[in-house]
Amino acid sequence: MRPMRLDLAGFTVFRDETTVDFTDADFFALVGPTGSGKSTVLDAICFVLYGAVPRWGGARGLANALAPSAVEARVRLVFESAGDRYVATRVVRRDGRGAVKTANAGLQLMPPGFDVTKLDTGLSPEDLGEVLAGTPAEMEPAVLDAVGLPYEQFTSCVVLPQGQFADFLHAKPATRQQILVNLLGLGVYENVQKRATERAGQAEAKLEAVARMLAGLTDVDDETFAAASDRVDRVRELAAAVAAAVPERERARTAAREATAALAALDADLAGLAGVRAPAGVTEVARAVSTAREAVDAATRTVALAEEQEEKLRGELAGAGDESALRLLLRAHADAERLSGEADTVRAALDAAQARHDAAATALGAAREAAARAEAELEAAFRAHEEAKTVDQAVALRAHLAAGGTCPVCEQPVPRVPAVPAGSAVAAATAAGKAARAASKAALALVDERDAAAREQERALVRLRAQHDQLHGRLTELAGQLAGAATPTALRDQLAEHARLRQALDEAAVAVRTGRDAARRARGSADTAEERLRAAWRDFDTTRDGLARFGPPATDRDDVAAAWTALVGWAGAQARQRQVDRDGLVAAVTEAQSAAEAVEDRIGGLLTAAGLPPADDPAQAVAVAAERAGADLRRITERRTQAVELREQRAEHERQARTARALAGHLRANNFERWLLAEALDLLVDGASRILRELSQGQYDLVHDKGEFFVVDHHDAGLRRGVRTLSGGETFQASLALALALSEQLAGMSTTAASLESIVLDEGFGTLDAATLDIVAATLESLAARGDRMVGVVTHVPALAERIPVRFEVRKDARTAHVERTGR
Repeated sequence: MRPMRLDLAGFTVFRDETTVDFTDADFFALVGPTGSGKSTVLDAICFVLYGAVPRWGGARGLANALAPSAVEARVRLVFESAGDRYVATRVVRRDGRGAVKTANAGLQLMPPGFDVTKLDTGLSPEDLGEVLAGTPAEMEPAVLDAVGLPYEQFTSCVVLPQGQFADFLHAKPATRQQILVNLLGLGVYENVQKRATERAGQAEAKLEAVARMLAGLTDVDDETFAAASDRVDRVRELAAAVAAAVPERERARTAAREATAALAALDADLAGLAGVRAPAGVTEVARAVSTAREAVDAATRTVALAEEQEEKLRGELAGAGDESALRLLLRAHADAERLSGEADTVRAALDAAQARHDAAATALGAAREAAARAEAELEAAFRAHEEAKTVDQAVALRAHLAAGGTCPVCEQPVPRVPAVPAGSAVAAATAAGKAARAASKAALALVDERDAAAREQERALVRLRAQHDQLHGRLTELAGQLAGAATPTALRDQLAEHARLRQALDEAAVAVRTGRDAARRARGSADTAEERLRAAWRDFDTTRDGLARFGPPATDRDDVAAAWTALVGWAGAQARQRQVDRDGLVAAVTEAQSAAEAVEDRIGGLLTAAGLPPADDPAQAVAVAAERAGADLRRITERRTQAVELREQRAEHERQARTARALAGHLRANNFERWLLAEALDLLVDGASRILRELSQGQYDLVHDKGEFFVVDHHDAGLRRGVRTLSGGETFQASLALALALSEQLAGMSTTAASLESIVLDEGFGTLDAATLDIVAATLESLAARGDRMVGVVTHVPALAERIPVRFEVRKDARTAHVERTGR
């Protein structure tokens, strides 16, 4: 596998769209500061092919593919493998719940000569060739077919990421052996052995099936074949004899059928003539029709009289006046009388309310006058209180004065000090003020009480006035309505007359309905009688039409009973006449049936002699027997031919089974594959040992024993040490030597798609001293100079990077990482 172009967008540190073009980079280095994204380029190659990255912990670290705050990561890789060019694409997205899933994955086989430089840098979906995989589930087998290596072996032989550089060196022998099997395509021999075993089993199964089929062919001997041929000849002779007898049988059957049909026709005529009978009660049918018609006429006259009486009463009721208007006038008289009494009661209540309203108004005026007097007395109490305070202040000063002294207020000499009065003037004024305030509050409360009572009497008075006005208006309206109207007694008399006429009209209507029902029943009886008469004539016509072929006599259509009597007499005479001809027909039928039975017995004897059951159609039965005999003969012939073919197939299956078993036996236990693996491992260890001697300046050789790797330390008297005992630097040298040997030695031996067309190293070159680093660089230069594979390294060691012709410098800013190609 050789990468040609890598496109990234939203992948880890490569937030923006980035392209790395490896098209002519046979020997390149990925350089840049630690953490800039150099190893991410290798991660992208592993991710797009296998959906996993070693340092992510496999597919479970899928969320690591997304750049910070990105919702989608897209990676596309164009690569060559075994002469074909492929493009792999993988897309992951974060959904609305934060889960990261693979949204798309695909692998396409590109057409020959496709210009990779013309690919869309926007990573848009393109038709780039034949689709080998279109879903994530299809990617694994498709990539395995294209690259030839599963994920674990790809990261041990082609792209060697950090931390897994020594995986091949430390791998278990079985794991290392499987890698070599994939690289060299040695699995083909195991597949050949499996296919040979399968084919041997298939051939043996076919052989067993053919044997079972031959065992089932038990009726293919010559004796059975001869018996079948004889059966065909005998059936053919029987067919000729039956063919001659069948026409004779048909003629006898025809004669018997014709005689039997004639007898049946005569019997049918006799039965028809004997069945002519007049219906019961046909004589009374005409009389019933006449009686029913008379009843209809009487009922019609009764209905006419009842309708005339009903119409007369309806006119009288219409002339008696409008009953609703009379009832309204009578109700108006009652309402006027009732409302007049209510009006008198309301008038008396109105007068009483007016008196109470006037008394309440007088009491309210008196309360307001008392409240005004109380307010004036309260104002006087306030003034007396102010004057008392002045008096008390003067008395207080007087207590400190002496006769002849100076007044502190007016600064004048006081000739005499008046006596101090007993008690405080303010206290007396305050008591008088409190009494005045209480009297004022009581007067105001009485005003509110009298005012509320006056308003309540006012509202009651307004309500009574409104009620009185309403009653007076209604009485005025009723007086206008009753002007010129009859008295209540006269109105009641008129309504009684209305009731009498209404009752008489209802009775007349009942008489009309009763008469009409009786008329309908009479008409129904008449219709029924007439229908019976028509049915009697229909029965007569039907019976006579059934005898039309015999020529019945003419009919009198006025009397159905007489018509039936004439027809019955004529039918009896015809039956007696035909009874005379029947005896001769019976004898003819017996003779014809005997002749047919004789021919039938002769044909039955032919079938019985041939071993066939009796049949209504002997010719068909013989034809079926002939067909069966011929089919049996053909089946035996075919089975005899089949037996010959099966014996030939049995011989061929026996030969194929022996050949397949022999090939499977030669390849059993993988002896040949084991020998090839041993040779390949010898070549691999020899090449790795040579490189390791150069890298270690002659200190170490690499050897293997029973699949395990060891190093021989020439600086320690040739001591052999297991590779797991090496230090970090020593492990790096041994791993690098083994990786370079895998690329250099085994690539030429691979016969499958798993050709090691490239190797990319991502491991600690910074741990090497200058001399070892120089040897490593020279080894890589020599490997790249051969031109048959791509060699790449990931390093931040300037001394190594400067010796590599093509460098991809990886830099990272605050937003994204960038890749810039430098060098040749």
